[in-house]
Amino acid sequence: MTLDARGARYHVDVTGDPASEPAVVLLHGFSGSSLDWSDLVPSLRSMGRAAIAVDLAGHGGSEAPTDPARYTMRETVEDLDGIMAALGIPQADWVGYSMGGRVALHVALSRPERVRSLVLESASSGIEDPEARERRRHEDDKLATRIEERGIEWFADYWSTLPLFETQWELDSSTRARLHARRLANSPAGLARSLRGMGQGAHEYLGGRLPELGPGALFLAGERDPKYAEVARRSAAAVPGARCVVVPGAGHTVHLEAPDAFARALAAHWGVLVPQPAENAAT
Repeated sequence: MTLDARGARYHVDVTGDPASEPAVVLLHGFSGSSLDWSDLVPSLRSMGRAAIAVDLAGHGGSEAPTDPARYTMRETVEDLDGIMAALGIPQADWVGYSMGGRVALHVALSRPERVRSLVLESASSGIEDPEARERRRHEDDKLATRIEERGIEWFADYWSTLPLFETQWELDSSTRARLHARRLANSPAGLARSLRGMGQGAHEYLGGRLPELGPGALFLAGERDPKYAEVARRSAAAVPGARCVVVPGAGHTVHLEAPDAFARALAAHWGVLVPQPAENAAT
């Protein structure tokens, strides 16, 4: 469906009935879309959850506003709050991957009344050192310019070769093709604006505020992504009652590379059972 959030058009996939079932808001990473969660949705339904997958501004089927200010974390939080209100969902479990995880963290700290629990997958709290943050902002701006000049085909090829995503090359060819097609479906202008507005160099460091989250937080990462596995461990240690799960064999995109383990981690965190496949039910 399409929803208006303060004059910006957002594409939102709703599965289930958020009016009668606990809702889960799913936020994708940079250059992704709501389709990135399609394999997870059946597991969420088996847990009795309604799934709300949002295309962030400049991504997927959502609008790419021309005003750069609409891509900041502050404005994105306001838009997501409006989407929740439009759907009649007072509170939800929030699951965010990478950039979407940083967005979810901003939501949790700015609109805690909207957040029942928080799951951050391969996501940081930002960059603590101001000089390093400024260097990252400058690097992201240069990449945004290249995306604008060279186009979406160049970007999709470039992004897939980053060392951060090298474990994705072990996925089957059909999965890689779907992932590549989703990246190609984005507009270069939207991605460039999103990178400038929501890149790690563009927003404040929130590590010092992690203790405000409370015990409803889960930090999750892949074993083969050592940088973000360590970020997950340190983040969980900073939050009283929080949990950390490092998934064996997975890289940066755990929900894609190890979907069953990812679903089990969510179920354990929420205290629900995941029905076993019929062939395993008698064992």
